[in-house]
Amino acid sequence: MVTGALVVVALVVGACSSDDSPGAADAPGGSATAAAPVRFDITPGSDGNAPTKPIVVQATGGTLDAVTVTNSVKGTKVKGSFSEDKTSWTSTEVLAYGASYEVVADGVSPDGRKAEQKSTVKTLAPKATVFPSFIPAPSITEVGVGQPIVVKFDKDITDKAAAEKALTVTSAPAQPGGWYWLSKREVHYRPQSYWQAGTTIKVHAGIYGVDLGGGTYGQTDRDLNLKVHDSWVAKADGNTEQMQIFQNGTLVKTMPISMGKDATPTHLGAHVISDKQRDYTMDSCTYGVCSGPQAYKSLEHFAERISNDGEFVHENPNSVGQQGSANVSHGCINLNAANAQWFFDHFGLGDVVEVTNSGGPQLPVWDTYGDWAVPWADWQAGSAVK
Repeated sequence: MVTGALVVVALVVGACSSDDSPGAADAPGGSATAAAPVRFDITPGSDGNAPTKPIVVQATGGTLDAVTVTNSVKGTKVKGSFSEDKTSWTSTEVLAYGASYEVVADGVSPDGRKAEQKSTVKTLAPKATVFPSFIPAPSITEVGVGQPIVVKFDKDITDKAAAEKALTVTSAPAQPGGWYWLSKREVHYRPQSYWQAGTTIKVHAGIYGVDLGGGTYGQTDRDLNLKVHDSWVAKADGNTEQMQIFQNGTLVKTMPISMGKDATPTHLGAHVISDKQRDYTMDSCTYGVCSGPQAYKSLEHFAERISNDGEFVHENPNSVGQQGSANVSHGCINLNAANAQWFFDHFGLGDVVEVTNSGGPQLPVWDTYGDWAVPWADWQAGSAVK
């Protein structure tokens, strides 16, 4: 990277003056003293600058007439604005990575003496850039009370604290919450307890221009806006083989179910719906069981995914006789046709299915989404910002 990027050229009009010229003053012995021209301070003055750092031109001993900042390669002009007294100019748009900008400042002193100064400002060139993906995607506008906020980066983050500081979540009403790193590329945010119904959530990934470690910088800033709809929580009990449905804390429906059999028990804990399909082919090969007595492939209806290892709430006509009396599934929560359609019509992304007494292990934190299984103190310990 080239250093010494600052180049200054001062052109003073009328640098020599006679006794009767503007800016001259009578002095003892007949000598004349010229008034000082306007001076400029252009910052930043060296290369390797963050593209989010504005270019500022400050005039001393006069005002600015014009300031142009031009991308040396593209020839595009950078937008900016003058202060009210026209003694300063500040760029108002972020700059590009690895770019060179030619700055030309023109000004005038109170006695009409004009001056010009030029400078070159160069921005840093990252070794790599990182893109942040959101789950839910920005196309999703409404979620349930259990929905975590997920940011996935397309490269490893070595400075997790820098990345986390650049991520902000604002909720109204405000609720305590925090970030938890699942890996070098994935970080989740959730409140201490389920979101309140009606909450608005604003997520901002302000990572552009931020060093995320090892010379890797954020590729772009991104925003996500969500609204939390009514609280829908289903409580599935493996002992009673019943599932109670609560809307905003009020029991509105109870339905018989069949959960995972002893060989394939349903995971315990709070599950969050991450996808729903009216017709869905369930294939055990998708999670590695392609043959043998535990393998299966079948078309199911009104399917809502509650974990990534093949657990769904869905219609299953083959287990209707066991629903309400025995757990016989491969891990899913089976319903009859009428209850499955009702559940499908009322539950969606971010809504919660709490599983108890299934005989299975706790849903892992990484299994889309086991976030609520992590005690709050442990969740806070998963933050990179101490």
